[in-house]
Amino acid sequence: MGAESLEAAIQRAGSVVELLRNSPARPHAFPVTPEFTNWRSEQQAWRKTCALLDQSHHMTDLYISGKDTLRLLSDFGVNTFKNFTPGKAKQYVAVNKDGYLIGDAILFHLEENLVDVVGHVTVPNWLEYHAKAGGYDVTIERDPNSVERPAGQPPRLYRYELQGPTAVRLLEKVTGGPLPQVKFFNMTELTIAGRKVRALRHGMAGQPGFEVFGPWEDGEAVLEALLEAGKEFGLVRAGAKAYSTANLESGWIPTAVPAIFGPEEREYREWLPLAQVGSLGGSFVSDDITDYYVTPYDIGYGHIVKFDHDFLGREALERMAGEARRTKVTLVWNPDDLAAAQRTLYEDGVPAKYLEFPKSRYAFYQVDAVQKDGRLVGLSLDVGYIANEHAYVSLATVDRDLAEPGTEVTVLWGEEPNTAKPAVEPHRQVAIRATVAPAPFVQEVREHYRK
Repeated sequence: MGAESLEAAIQRAGSVVELLRNSPARPHAFPVTPEFTNWRSEQQAWRKTCALLDQSHHMTDLYISGKDTLRLLSDFGVNTFKNFTPGKAKQYVAVNKDGYLIGDAILFHLEENLVDVVGHVTVPNWLEYHAKAGGYDVTIERDPNSVERPAGQPPRLYRYELQGPTAVRLLEKVTGGPLPQVKFFNMTELTIAGRKVRALRHGMAGQPGFEVFGPWEDGEAVLEALLEAGKEFGLVRAGAKAYSTANLESGWIPTAVPAIFGPEEREYREWLPLAQVGSLGGSFVSDDITDYYVTPYDIGYGHIVKFDHDFLGREALERMAGEARRTKVTLVWNPDDLAAAQRTLYEDGVPAKYLEFPKSRYAFYQVDAVQKDGRLVGLSLDVGYIANEHAYVSLATVDRDLAEPGTEVTVLWGEEPNTAKPAVEPHRQVAIRATVAPAPFVQEVREHYRK
């Protein structure tokens, strides 16, 4: 892929952890308008009326076509591919040989032997490499996100997400009739502003919704029609700030350190540019990069793992299946401790690490230590504020014996020592009490997400 490879950078730095913890790479960018009104009202819209989120720019699309398309995906995915036919989508999860997570993405089965892999670059990179290294009979077309795309080159597709109680009625108005009955994560075709539109039945924050997409050149006309029809239904455009927090309600952990640093992945690291990897931040520190790894069972993907096919990591996951040590939870941060941390900004001396609102991750991979009585019991992997719940929360994986809602733990916030990442100012580490809650945190999501 060109540029300095990840492996060369590791050899230069002498340590994977030191390389990533001092990387200048920023947290993942949402290259769209930060706020159209304010992020609090925009968060509330997907609960009360309808929010429109522009997904056209922040994700990578990897189009895989050819007779080996499903074989490639099956060989490197823990998912079942029974009945995965055109018109369906699924959350795809990949692991390494030892069963540790590479990453996840969304598969859109567009046509026979044509799948669009959509998400952060981690899984598209992994699949592109193995498609070439394994000699699969496929064609790869890559549409990078708008941060990486050459200036002036538009995306291949527009992608708008409509979520909230009035989303279905809005779409019925703009399409001129009742919507087809579509199951969760299935697709249908609609007509909006005279343009053919594909729509994925989706859901967020426990509310009904659709993700509509089509050729970029149709995007402006479709957007104008949605905005005009939306006036009647309280449609609010949600910007990057609000959108970045949606996962805190739904319980999806967007980035975990990929398990690509063992001897088996050396050739992959030699192929992969350093710029595709990102930075590592947070209070958890270990010289061993494998201590940052998670399994699918650790972060709520156990139900996705299906042993009905051979795939990379199957034997390891079979061994882990009944022995998972940790599980995904939401941690609700203590308001008094948060206020005390914020107050240090107005006092003499070195303050606590700045808590950004609404999203407080300051590295691509955010990994903070979760403790109980001074011992490590888990990792906090994403953090921010939910206006709908009046709560500052993080998504974490903790020891199973501490996963009962109401259990009290402590999150260490800030780095010690401070690293050289550009988002890290001189600060001191503080302990913030937190209470374990379910993930997803929002009751409507737990009860209705797939209905």
